[in-house]
Amino acid sequence: MRFLFAQDSPYSQEGKRLSSYLSYIIPTISFDGSKTSKHQHDNTPIRSASGGYNYEDFEYQDVPSDNYVDCNPMCNSMDLSKDDNINEDHTSRRSSSSSDVFEEAKEQQTPHASKKSRLNLTDESTFISPELYEFLETCLPNIVKGRQWVLLYSTLKHGISLRTLIRKSAELSCPGLLIVGDMQGAVFGGLLDCPLKPTAKRKYQGTNQTFVFTTVYGQPRLFLPTGLNRYYYMCLTDILALGGGGNFALCLEEDLLTGTSGPSDTFGNLCLAHSPEFQLKNVELWGFSHASTFQS
Repeated sequence: MRFLFAQDSPYSQEGKRLSSYLSYIIPTISFDGSKTSKHQHDNTPIRSASGGYNYEDFEYQDVPSDNYVDCNPMCNSMDLSKDDNINEDHTSRRSSSSSDVFEEAKEQQTPHASKKSRLNLTDESTFISPELYEFLETCLPNIVKGRQWVLLYSTLKHGISLRTLIRKSAELSCPGLLIVGDMQGAVFGGLLDCPLKPTAKRKYQGTNQTFVFTTVYGQPRLFLPTGLNRYYYMCLTDILALGGGGNFALCLEEDLLTGTSGPSDTFGNLCLAHSPEFQLKNVELWGFSHASTFQS
């Protein structure tokens, strides 16, 4: 490396020490004034008009005045405490903000109303859970879908009588939903055309919008008409049955205490209850609010 000052300069010993120190900190300069050092600095020495460098200027420009710190103890303590307060305030705000965001997200994830409160029923049901309600709502014909469900008949409320069930169905001029259950916990039933009209002989009625369903296999399961026959349902004074061809898909006796179920050609269903013969826990018939005055 070559330094700006030559060793044979007529400076004093002190001057030599100073020149050696300055030579160490000043980048190596070639004779034509160009820099040759690999370590460049942002603040370059100011070159004088004579072609040399004014090192008095260089000594003061290398450190910006913004980097100086006021060493007054009182000022420092005040500034530090102020900074601490600011930091604490910012931390508190961040914590509060994070908490608010968390609570807001939690509120969005948690429904304001339970599923049970969203059931559009006029009365409580022995069988209808929120999941079953949502399932059956999607299965209903468009003419009644989305309407309020009205309990027309229940053995717990109106007594054990098929005749009473038939009479209460007269309040409907649209499909009605029959829901029953066995003592082992299965819930099943079907959609019927109402009002129910008992016939003197065994004669099938209904349309292809009739269906049967069950929960005995876990999730609710729907069985639609297969088209093999038109044995949709049969209504007598002593029997109410859905499906035919091989077996009734569902058959209720006059006393509404017992029933039977088996595979039918009409719906292609399996047994809807836990066993082909069963005792009934309850029988409900539901109508829909836009189709009747539903007088008690």
